[in-house]
Amino acid sequence: MIRQVKILLVDDKDESLVALEAVLRPLQQQLFKARSGQEAMKLMLRHDFAVVLLDVLMPGMDGFETAAHIKRLDQTRDVPIIFLTGTDTGSGAAFRGYAVGAVDYITKPFDPWVLRSKVAVFIDLSRKSHMLREQAALLRDLLRSDPDLARNAQALTTFADRLTSVEDQLTALTVAVPDDDGLRDAIKDLADRVNAMQSAFDTLHPTP
Repeated sequence: MIRQVKILLVDDKDESLVALEAVLRPLQQQLFKARSGQEAMKLMLRHDFAVVLLDVLMPGMDGFETAAHIKRLDQTRDVPIIFLTGTDTGSGAAFRGYAVGAVDYITKPFDPWVLRSKVAVFIDLSRKSHMLREQAALLRDLLRSDPDLARNAQALTTFADRLTSVEDQLTALTVAVPDDDGLRDAIKDLADRVNAMQSAFDTLHPTP
């Protein structure tokens, strides 16, 4: 069964949240809504989100401040942020968005298909990351149960096959978004973690 992921939508306007829900509903994931930066932070501390769609212009804590808080906490710092803004605030605002850690900065009105496609990439990345955590847990269990690894050949082979599968899927994602630096950087970060796990695995279980 394909694992659903959680997506956080942050906007102080109800009509904007309704519009975002309509755009993302075809992805069939769990959508959460927040109407302020404070409400968004509370939800982020309770849930593991694959991506956050964050409005820039909000009363009180605006999008930039909210993003800074997200990136400051160890629990939430790796969650990708896509900024959405209702007005063209210029390249300076876009630069500020990237400076606080956003992976993308989109001006409304946006193309629904483009936004849905970008979010879909982060859904895939979240699933791959979850798979890596599961495989890391499996490797730790194998090491605890059999330090010399000799009697776990089949389990280790399965582990290696799964790592290779994740690497192949990450490569395909990189090809799918060749012109999007934010997405490519996120994919590269995950790929680096895969490579580190692969190196650790090869050290423990070298190919004869």
